[in-house]
Amino acid sequence: MTPSTAARAAQPSFVVLPRDLPSNLTVFAFLAEHFARIGSEVWRARIQSGKVHWQDGSPIDLDTLCRPTARVYYYREVEAETQIPFREKILYRDEQIMLVHKPHFLPVTPSGNYVNECLVHRLRIATGISTIAPAHRLDRETAGVMLLSLNPETRHKYHELFLSGTIRKDYQAVAALTPELAAAHGEATNSEVRDLPRHWTVKNRLHAAEPSFLMQVIPGEANSHSEISLIAVKDGLGLFELSPITGKTHQLRVHMQSLGMPLLNDRFYPTLKPKGPDDFDKPLKLVAKRLRFRDPISGRDHDVSCEGFDAQFADTGSR
Repeated sequence: MTPSTAARAAQPSFVVLPRDLPSNLTVFAFLAEHFARIGSEVWRARIQSGKVHWQDGSPIDLDTLCRPTARVYYYREVEAETQIPFREKILYRDEQIMLVHKPHFLPVTPSGNYVNECLVHRLRIATGISTIAPAHRLDRETAGVMLLSLNPETRHKYHELFLSGTIRKDYQAVAALTPELAAAHGEATNSEVRDLPRHWTVKNRLHAAEPSFLMQVIPGEANSHSEISLIAVKDGLGLFELSPITGKTHQLRVHMQSLGMPLLNDRFYPTLKPKGPDDFDKPLKLVAKRLRFRDPISGRDHDVSCEGFDAQFADTGSR
């Protein structure tokens, strides 16, 4: 594993100050309370070293008062940042967008213990384009095709593709079959296996669990919808195609768990595993394999794919 190194984010993060704040509240006091887990002494040191400023770049000191609705910029720091030993790949690029294959384990934007080891920062360094920003989310543990915007003036049009559901997202995943499915396919003839796929429509209500970064199925009106198909089997494992109709956090992971088939190497579901270093030899078996959409600016039809898990099942009697 590549050793960790101390790091400060090359690009600043920001927080928008609330509209209703006491007139005598300092930015320092707000940050120390709002980000209490970081600690007031850390914020004091950052401010004193010039690492906190307004949007126009003017510095904020310990006595600077809050400005309601203003943005406060700061640089995230971590004592040790793990280097991700996998590389991203640009699949398509024009003046407005970039389509990229994000590897497993790499966050899209700074988060947690990662400040510069993220897809956006890597791409900004590689291309020299400082305005690169993601048009949608993809979990750090998930690999696959991502759409990124290059032009802030047209960025909202690409966000709208996801909000309106006019972009098609297709995933691949690998999971252990339920005992019933494993038994059925273990006894099946080659011709019967070719009768795949088997299909599930999963609709349920997802809500934050404990801890809050996890999701759970609760009673109530469905707010999530996925279409899931089993397309190949091998050694008790299934290869699945998944199409999320809605876009809830961890939706596909929870929906596969709800079918009794949690994804292979999932550290969150069905049981949260203790926090520890990534095992780069055991990536989550989930890939955002394909994106299809009509470009709202150029009118061009895009259909972009990356490598999935097909090769692992190539010698089976699948479709």
